[in-house]
Amino acid sequence: MDNATFRSFLQVLPPVEFACVYGSSLHPSNHDKTIMTDYILGVSDPKQWHSENLKLNKHHYASWMVHLGGESLITGVADRIGVGVHFNPFVTWNGKLFKYGVVRMHDLLQDVQYWEKFYLCGRLQKPVHIVVDNLDVSSTNSVNLRAAVSAALLLLPSEFTEADLYAKVCSLSYTGDIRMLFAEDKSKVKKIVTGQFDLFHLMYKPFLEEYEAKKLLRLSSTAKNQIHVSQKPDQHEGRNKGNWYAYDIVRLVSELLLYFLTANIVEVQNELSCSQKYRGRVIPDTKVSTREAAANCLQRILRQRVMVSSARQAISGFLAVGGVNATRYLAKKVNKAWKSWS
Repeated sequence: MDNATFRSFLQVLPPVEFACVYGSSLHPSNHDKTIMTDYILGVSDPKQWHSENLKLNKHHYASWMVHLGGESLITGVADRIGVGVHFNPFVTWNGKLFKYGVVRMHDLLQDVQYWEKFYLCGRLQKPVHIVVDNLDVSSTNSVNLRAAVSAALLLLPSEFTEADLYAKVCSLSYTGDIRMLFAEDKSKVKKIVTGQFDLFHLMYKPFLEEYEAKKLLRLSSTAKNQIHVSQKPDQHEGRNKGNWYAYDIVRLVSELLLYFLTANIVEVQNELSCSQKYRGRVIPDTKVSTREAAANCLQRILRQRVMVSSARQAISGFLAVGGVNATRYLAKKVNKAWKSWS
């Protein structure tokens, strides 16, 4: 589908500040007309937006939510149980299926800039098609993409391909996701990268070239015209401060933990400490003296954050869509997962 088609669906909804399409409908080779087109919609006031949408499209919502609380219940479940996003799936319009998630703009920007819940930022680390962007989220998202590249570089070996990088970036938001245990295709990451490789290339090549210019990476071409990446120094250039690959612990972890722990101050001395209060809660001190230890520290924080967010959103989503649609959606997911496992 083209931009005009993506935009046309928004005409049946109240105005939004931000809208993007994500998921399978962006695969260039995907011509399945039965596939659901997924949107993230950013609005300034979700309660007001749902109030207006209930007047226009009451049938998009679970009947029990409409009758028992309306917009107050819808936003309450999203904010207090979920991670601030309310989804309406299986919306039929113009002979096609749609799903849209509505989020407060403030919450969207917090997640993009600080990985606060690592939910929507994970969506925006993968290819999306932006339809409406009144607040220039696409520019703000460059912070998110840069952090995703840094995370992937920390977790990858010293030598890897462009496809390996995109797979690692893509997998960040699935680390700890409870859906991966029973309701997701085990080859999901590979299929996303393969189906949208050119889109990933457009998103992340500028960061690779920037890091190459700063001599943090070395890039070369493979026989298949992919980029081969090395995090090891050229033996003829070397660094006075020692091994390049080890030196990057300081740069990568310092940069990443700023996003994981929001307003964090990372002390970089002979060893790196990733200890900080996060909203009044003390995260235990972790001494990082090797690249492997830094990666483990990163993965532990990431896994915990994704696990909590995915569990909360799963419960919220089940309540939001109602029993029939929840069962229908879960059955579709589980069926796809089982096919990939067998």
